[in-house]
Amino acid sequence: QLQLVESGGGLVRPGGSLRLSCTASGERLDYYAIGWFRQAPGKEREGVSCISSSAVGTAYADSVKGRFTISKDNAKNTVYLQMDSLSPEDTAVYYCAVGPFETLRSAVGGQHVKMSAFDYWGQGTQVTVSS
Repeated sequence: QLQLVESGGGLVRPGGSLRLSCTASGERLDYYAIGWFRQAPGKEREGVSCISSSAVGTAYADSVKGRFTISKDNAKNTVYLQMDSLSPEDTAVYYCAVGPFETLRSAVGGQHVKMSAFDYWGQGTQVTVSS
């Protein structure tokens, strides 16, 4: 069974950078599209970015476009989220999830998508942006 583990979170100052990793075990990620989500205290979980199984297709939420970059290394069975120019508004628990690329892209685009549409989730990694 596919399992996802996020890592790379931490405390960073505004303007700083972090790189999150989502590493899979149990199955190869070659055939899966992956999405990154985040949930801040008191807020709903929202889509941040996603990448297709082939890594050809990507999408970003407007709030992170130009600052975040998603990538996929099938050899390492890992998806990355490079986060630059971080601001306090980026503070949240970040999760990765597997699901159909079009559904992930809808979530990233701000459309209401039930989180149950995504089959597998990691446990999350905390990102805190503060001076």
